[in-house]
Amino acid sequence: MSHHIVELKGLSHVYPDGTNALDDITLRITHGESVAIVGANGAGKSTLLLHLNGYLWPTSGSVRIGDYPLTKETLREARRTVGMIFQDPDDQLFMPTIFDDVAFGPFNLGLPRDEVETRVQEALVRMDIAHLRDKPPFKLSAGEKRRAAIATVLSMAPDILVLDEPTTGLDPLGRRQIISILKDFTHTRIIATHDLDLVLDLCSRTIVLHRGTVRADGRTLDIFRDDALLAECHLEQPLSMQGCPICAGKMKHGG
Repeated sequence: MSHHIVELKGLSHVYPDGTNALDDITLRITHGESVAIVGANGAGKSTLLLHLNGYLWPTSGSVRIGDYPLTKETLREARRTVGMIFQDPDDQLFMPTIFDDVAFGPFNLGLPRDEVETRVQEALVRMDIAHLRDKPPFKLSAGEKRRAAIATVLSMAPDILVLDEPTTGLDPLGRRQIISILKDFTHTRIIATHDLDLVLDLCSRTIVLHRGTVRADGRTLDIFRDDALLAECHLEQPLSMQGCPICAGKMKHGG
């Protein structure tokens, strides 16, 4: 089995306050797929992602990463395989400088300093922020923080990239730049997002979560053309698939 495979079987999660966040989720994501996880607020997207490298543990069911089930014993290897990028970059940037943040993971792997230096430099160049390596995180813009957070994961050389709302808080230019960078990641990508136009750009497969269950799983265009499904799950088509309301009004009135 490939190290890139993610498999969930009967995954359920109930929070301590009794909230049933996930209910019997079963799915399989294979090497090289780019998969979107979409749904309204509270559908379970972030909860699902946090199970993929052991930040949360199932109430019932199982998670498999590559060749092994995710357990306390396999957690370290799973976190080398699955790179998690959180919704808030400040959750990943906590060291005095960006270099220190990006080097933190490789040093924890026990890599020699010269290899850490190489990995950090490559990640910073890939994210176009090499000039920020000695800057403290709090002096960065939202877009720069997002790039730095991604660099902290790329320096670990993961086989699977998992992102929670990667374009939140970015201006249009920053959003386009992040999409362009993500297109260059050739391994498996799993993206939870409300940005459905990003999904069209990056993901050939879309999984729709609704009230903690998988409501649909299929080709992205098929999902976004299903008006009844979108309405049921409190979603709308991407803006790029919606007709221009001004033009539609002119046609309606013969203008």
